[in-house]
Amino acid sequence: MICSSRPVGRRDFCHSVAAVAAGALVGQTGSRAWAATPSAKTAADRDRQAREFLRDNLYTREELHSLIHSTSPHGETYDPEMGWVHHNRRSRHGVDNSVVTYRYDTSGARRMMHYGNRPCRINTYGNSFTHCDQVSDGETWQEVLAAHLIEPVRNYGVGGYSVYQAYLRMIQEEAQTPGDYVIFNIYYDDHYRNLHSWRFLRAVSSAAERDGAWGPPLPFLKVNPSTGKFREYPNPCPTAASFASDMLDLDWVYKVFKDDFVLRLSLARRNIKAGIPQRSYEDIERLAQEQGVDVQIDDADSLASVIHRIYTRAGLWASMRVIEKVEKFAHDQGKKVLYVLSYSGAPRLYTELAEGRRFDQPLVDFLQQQQLDYVDLLLAHRDELARFNEGTAEYLKRYYVGHYNPRGNFFCAYAIKDKLVSLLEPKPVPYVP
Repeated sequence: MICSSRPVGRRDFCHSVAAVAAGALVGQTGSRAWAATPSAKTAADRDRQAREFLRDNLYTREELHSLIHSTSPHGETYDPEMGWVHHNRRSRHGVDNSVVTYRYDTSGARRMMHYGNRPCRINTYGNSFTHCDQVSDGETWQEVLAAHLIEPVRNYGVGGYSVYQAYLRMIQEEAQTPGDYVIFNIYYDDHYRNLHSWRFLRAVSSAAERDGAWGPPLPFLKVNPSTGKFREYPNPCPTAASFASDMLDLDWVYKVFKDDFVLRLSLARRNIKAGIPQRSYEDIERLAQEQGVDVQIDDADSLASVIHRIYTRAGLWASMRVIEKVEKFAHDQGKKVLYVLSYSGAPRLYTELAEGRRFDQPLVDFLQQQQLDYVDLLLAHRDELARFNEGTAEYLKRYYVGHYNPRGNFFCAYAIKDKLVSLLEPKPVPYVP
């Protein structure tokens, strides 16, 4: 069992590992008895499907060029360590179909609009809900907080990052522009992203479904909650030269990704969509058993259910382990961390919460058990929604245009404010006695 070193004053993080290993995150059912190893026919069939999938998702030279030379339509630039970072751009995808302006300083942080000439003690890390996609530089929740606190708040968010990538970015940037306080934002999809070695393995079924170049290979995790396995892997393409050449080579791509955890799930989903789910029954049952979950798959619905269960279980467990690493780093460096849980505007999430269930309850339990400081934006929205005489969908339109609109970022900032102020010492100017 692998656990990070324990920070002073923290509970034993290994408690959650034991809970997961005991099956606390997912129920178990009876299993089918397969041969010790897949049949030659089964193995060959999966290999053929993997090669076909990877062939359909190969980059074009133009896509690779755009990612390396900062001309990709979605604003990504290839980065050997992180997979990608953002570059300056303007995009028409803001509120009321407005053009959004994104600019970055020399450290890669999003440009600060308020009090940028003053020392900064608050750095923020995470995903697109940290970066604040779909609003211009001055409309982020960091800038709302900065205006209120009368001090700068730096934004190191990058769209599409996993919890693990956000952690790596924090290690990288805190060595150059350190802050005493870290806001570590976790979007609900980031748990799954921890397991991605190449985003295309999950995001699309073929290159034809892509809207321009997006999703380079990235640093990732291989985990097994039942055994305690937690292994960190660097970007499979560690240089621009390797990215430009290897990702055009089907043989290389097949060799590196053919047995990938996420690819195996994607192949099963593709078979469900094609009406041939039985081609994946044995492989996914084996994968589930490897992950400590005994199941029996008999139809497309049970296959889809098992895919979701083992994917969610592994992703959430990976996030807990990354949080352990964040806590150890913060303890060693004398920093305080505030975690923020972010969610999309999908009514389904709020309906589930109203019904007393949520897919990430194990993570929430973990944060509470370890007595970590966090803000749960799902609860913040639920509590406000209860005060409105309108449906969930109409309520969410107030705040989302996919990501938060400016009003949504204002909501986010003020949901974070009280907990953040309670941590800050000395207090910011508006809260000095």
